[in-house]
Amino acid sequence: MFKRNKKPVTIITGYLGSGKTTVMNELLRNKGSEKIAVIVNDMGSINIDASLIKSTNVAQHDVSMVELSNGCICCTLQDAFMNQINNIADHKDVEKILVEASGISDPSAIAAGFIEYQRMGLSKNVYLDSIVCVADADRIYTEFLDDLKDADSPYADQDPDIINLVIDQIEFCNTILLNKCDLLSADKIEQVYKTIRTLQKDADIIQCIQGKVNPDRIFNNKKFDFEKIMQSSRIQEQLSRGKQEEIQDEHGITSFLYEEKKPFDYDKFMAFLENDYPEEIIRAKGYVWFYDDDIHVQLFEQAGRNASVTIVSNWVAAFGKKEREREMREHPEILEDWDEKYGDRFNQIVFIGKNLNRDQIISRLQTCVHEESLT
Repeated sequence: MFKRNKKPVTIITGYLGSGKTTVMNELLRNKGSEKIAVIVNDMGSINIDASLIKSTNVAQHDVSMVELSNGCICCTLQDAFMNQINNIADHKDVEKILVEASGISDPSAIAAGFIEYQRMGLSKNVYLDSIVCVADADRIYTEFLDDLKDADSPYADQDPDIINLVIDQIEFCNTILLNKCDLLSADKIEQVYKTIRTLQKDADIIQCIQGKVNPDRIFNNKKFDFEKIMQSSRIQEQLSRGKQEEIQDEHGITSFLYEEKKPFDYDKFMAFLENDYPEEIIRAKGYVWFYDDDIHVQLFEQAGRNASVTIVSNWVAAFGKKEREREMREHPEILEDWDEKYGDRFNQIVFIGKNLNRDQIISRLQTCVHEESLT
């Protein structure tokens, strides 16, 4: 149960250009008599979004605002963010707190930090009410459903890391505002809706134009549940079910988990991505390792027509003896899947798509395993 004196916090996420600031302005214009405090986060030294909100709302609609610039509230500015949340919550006249996250923020990291502060007793007067992702319907259609071979497409040369971030934001939220629906036909919007459902099975999806949405559908929903939202992502759902269970819904959307202890051959794996990757795969994400690099954990992500492989950390098996033993003492769960030869190194990838041929994909992946590791 939520105590009456606790203030609800609503976080608005979404990539650059999706329309977050427009949504913020619309919510503040139509908030009624409630006193809402606003926090705006921007990576740059000049907070343009804050300026736009301030010029539109502060004087006219009795809005107090705090700017957090030169960093992101999911990492470098997390402490400053929570300090501001607590300071605002102490003001008796403030009824709600509305946060516009930076376009490159990881919403799961913001939520995890928020919950950790509450667990430590450092944030007592607020609760996380909702995480809302503003998604650009036109961008999603172009990235996943349109022909990107057209050189005039604004996303033809898109950085795969950007697309993966867009999808990460969609996967971790409890409400999705599908914005800019006026730029697509009804048939294309339906295709976008089905694509989002492929990635995020539980979030409310609200179609809107120019950020116009009823505030009652955003505020005071008390819908935020960290574990439930984690499991609403099909990636996480498949990971929790494990390797043996394939998931298929009524629309023919299939997901499965591929696991292999032996390392990939880097060249063969990249050739698979570039030349032989099934078009039916809509989304894939997981950890991989390569024969010529037994030190680094590498994150493989694919969304639509873009894929990337990025170093994210080191395998525990690559640590020195003392450091490895300390890590095992502090995190004994590492030993559950420890292999005598490979340690904690393994390839683990979730694939999601339409009518996937699981056996064929697994067979093709097995051809990417380094030959020397097969002996």
